[in-house]
Amino acid sequence: MTPRQARSPETQAGDSPTRPRVEGDREREILEATLDVLVEVGYDRLTLDAVATAAKASKATLYRRWNGKASLVVEALAHDKGPSPEPPDTGSLREDLREAYCGLGGLATPRQTALFGSIITAITTDTEFAEMFREVVVGAKIATARVIWERAAARGEVSPDADLQVLEPALAGILMHRAHLLGQPPTPDMVTRVIDAVILPAARATTDSSTTPDQKDLS
Repeated sequence: MTPRQARSPETQAGDSPTRPRVEGDREREILEATLDVLVEVGYDRLTLDAVATAAKASKATLYRRWNGKASLVVEALAHDKGPSPEPPDTGSLREDLREAYCGLGGLATPRQTALFGSIITAITTDTEFAEMFREVVVGAKIATARVIWERAAARGEVSPDADLQVLEPALAGILMHRAHLLGQPPTPDMVTRVIDAVILPAARATTDSSTTPDQKDLS
């Protein structure tokens, strides 16, 4: 008789119609353990074995719910953000941006800075993770930013000349540059300073070709 080939945890989890679901408190414990391991070792060194150990679960238990590291980490990051809140609507672009970036799930916390730092390499090297991360986590942020900027434009706070595709991600880009290249983690005060010094002036700026300096004046 030919020996039956051993099945991997992935196969076992995928073809068992009676497998128990990982949900509720147990699911939350595993997701939070995933984030703890992620901050400690980074995405590249994170393994399902390490998460299972941290969560006091078996590796097979993880495979009952997630098909691999990418899906587990992306869901953990989404879990950390919590349910997508309604975009802030304070009546001003300045305060909407402050609330979005300094409030729950915003960038101005050491935890968020650490989490982003732990996945920054994977975004450029792991295609599967990058696609899932952009769709699930970044997609929600883009949608929130778009609503904030469209409301501001409707209130007349944004110049008709403003390039929203550039402006919408600009605040996050500046904050992440300062955090990961300059070693200056975002704070509510820094968020406000960037909004006041860069984002709002850029949003209000207009392009007038009649005032463009003559080329000879630039030499």
